[in-house]
Amino acid sequence: MTMKIPARYLFTCMLLLIGLATRAQDAGSLIMQGTQLSNAGNYSAATDRFRSALALDSTNVTAKYQLAFALNAMGKGTTALPYLQQVVAAPGQTPAVLSTSYGLMAGIYDRSGQAGQAITSYQKALKIDSGNYGLLYGLGLAYFRDRQYAQAERAAIKAIKADPGQAGSMRLYGLVTFHQNKRAPALLSLCYFLWLEPKGPHSEEAYTNIQSIIQGGVLKAEPGARPPRTDAANLAFNQALTGSVAAVNKRKYIAPADRFTDQLQAIFTSVGTLAQRQTGEPFFRTELATFFERLARSGHIQAFARSIAQAGDSGSAAWLASHEKETAALAEWMKVNKR
Repeated sequence: MTMKIPARYLFTCMLLLIGLATRAQDAGSLIMQGTQLSNAGNYSAATDRFRSALALDSTNVTAKYQLAFALNAMGKGTTALPYLQQVVAAPGQTPAVLSTSYGLMAGIYDRSGQAGQAITSYQKALKIDSGNYGLLYGLGLAYFRDRQYAQAERAAIKAIKADPGQAGSMRLYGLVTFHQNKRAPALLSLCYFLWLEPKGPHSEEAYTNIQSIIQGGVLKAEPGARPPRTDAANLAFNQALTGSVAAVNKRKYIAPADRFTDQLQAIFTSVGTLAQRQTGEPFFRTELATFFERLARSGHIQAFARSIAQAGDSGSAAWLASHEKETAALAEWMKVNKR
């Protein structure tokens, strides 16, 4: 026996289905419009579209993520966090959406001074995308701000290996090793940073730190923090650096730039030779120390010293401009002899 469904009921169901389809289509159109506005940098108008889409479809994860992204771009990171939390809690999300959302959350936490939560979010993102340079670098920065220097060092090394051409992670490695009184790794990495970025926003600071290390300076411990404990291997590197500088400083120089060149050559040679007899810290020994020892013996050390001194020595840029042959030869050597 077949039950006959009233025509009025069928008509009502059809209207309901049409209404739902229209609402879903309208939400999708609004998300598309909002994404286009966001890509154009009009984040305020974009957030209006995404909010309108959520008013039609409150469970739409794409709208929530895009709204969070636009709000963060407007400097409203704390307002964006609840939407991101809903995105990562929603079932069935793709690895790309999860890693990107956790990474965005981590950056917001870090900027708002919540280093612990930033670290946790970065770690969750890296479980999904372990080789992502931005996530590794962000994790290193969060550890650094939380004064967890050993962990920051490990994250910085992974970031450097993920993308060797990025200057930021090399600077980070230099800072976190300097905070641990590992003066040789700090100096060599800051030198490499300045090769990559001789005139950037952090270049003058890096040059000042290099000069401080050469002169035997150490960073003062933060209030309430214990001074760093330096292991035997790094104490040996520190002593090699100090001895190299002392030998050079016995000579008389007219130009400070010439002294700086000889200081670097002596340090690179001494530290590189010692690294061949050490067994710890493979990244520093096998990548940085050996690279700079080769550079010290290459005949290009003067051009290198002038290149990285541009942020602190007004005459270095003029020297480089008047020694184009030496500058080009150094650039070619650096290209061939990659770290």
